[in-house]
Amino acid sequence: MTSFLYKATTREGRIVEGVMDATGKAGVISALRADGYIPLSVAESGAAATAAGFTLKLPAFLDRKRVRPRDVMLFTRELTTLLEAGLPLDRSLQSLSALTESAKLKHLIGDVLLRVQQGCSLSEALAEHPEVFSSLYVNMVRAGEAGGVLDTVLARLADYLERSEETRQAIRSQLPYPIVLLLVGSGAIIVLLTYVLPKFTVMFDEIGATLPASTRLVMGASDFLQSYWWVFAVLAFGLWAAFQRYVSTEDGRAKVDGLKLKAPLWGELLRKIQVARFARTLGTMLKCGVPLLQSLDIVCAVVENLVISRALVSVQKDVSEGKGLAKPLEDVGVFPSLALQMVTVGEETGRLDEMLLVVSEHYDREVENALEGMMSMLGPVILVLVGIVAGFIMLAMMSAVFSINQLEL
Repeated sequence: MTSFLYKATTREGRIVEGVMDATGKAGVISALRADGYIPLSVAESGAAATAAGFTLKLPAFLDRKRVRPRDVMLFTRELTTLLEAGLPLDRSLQSLSALTESAKLKHLIGDVLLRVQQGCSLSEALAEHPEVFSSLYVNMVRAGEAGGVLDTVLARLADYLERSEETRQAIRSQLPYPIVLLLVGSGAIIVLLTYVLPKFTVMFDEIGATLPASTRLVMGASDFLQSYWWVFAVLAFGLWAAFQRYVSTEDGRAKVDGLKLKAPLWGELLRKIQVARFARTLGTMLKCGVPLLQSLDIVCAVVENLVISRALVSVQKDVSEGKGLAKPLEDVGVFPSLALQMVTVGEETGRLDEMLLVVSEHYDREVENALEGMMSMLGPVILVLVGIVAGFIMLAMMSAVFSINQLEL
């Protein structure tokens, strides 16, 4: 028998973790399903499993076989349109399976259709694919089925996914310009050090003149880069792998997430991103009829920053004791005062779901404005830094040339 660490979700969307002894992963999965759980991950426990569990894999955007968030958003919007037009669920799924261009999504929709035809509800069928349909998605669909308003819930879910996608695109659209500047500037400096300077070095060696200190410094850097470039490559890869290993542990991730929130400028931006995601997710779930405690349970998993996620666990405990939502949120000291004020107003007026959505819209706009401001500053800063380094290199070479000319005179 081997011990396995498992992570699963209940039919209500609550995440559970534990250890189970079995002869293989299949046995753990079967036992979890027999107990009414939906398996999310199963891995061997122990030191060997810990080492094996750490893998270096391609970033998600390079994985062409995955179902992208945009694909899920389009699927949800199209399914909403078909259901609102009066088509039965199975007919709607058949149509979407035939229309979708993604082979992975086509196969997934086919599996969901098969389970629905066998008598499963749509939420149960979607829950079999947790890598694509999150617990948030599944629970909102389940709430729509229970209330007989599946098309309405799907429409709100599509709006939520579209807004999330717009926010992601707004963030990504600001990144290429400074990244390109940094790569081009770094490339220019590397070319100067590895291709241009060696030609001057040969000339200076033939002359045998005493060179200025700045020139010797630059030439030494050039020689070191040419001879030991692999040291930088190995060191960079080693640091990256060590960092990935560190953040794969819960304590490591908590410390890194805490430092992110304390970082100048960037920390406040990350806080606003997480607050917007929290408010949008919780507001959408409440609007769709999901109970507050169950919604908070799911939101804890949606928020990526572990510091804020742990704070929300404390909030959930206080809410379960009847303390409301605004006061526990204020006590954890993570959320901005504006968000707390609007949540308080929402509770007092009985429109908490609407006020949370207003909070998310406000902070989405703040994130976009802050990003535009930061990126507009970052471009000139990179240009100035690259110019300083390249200028220092060129001045060092020119000072050597002038000093040699003065000796000849």
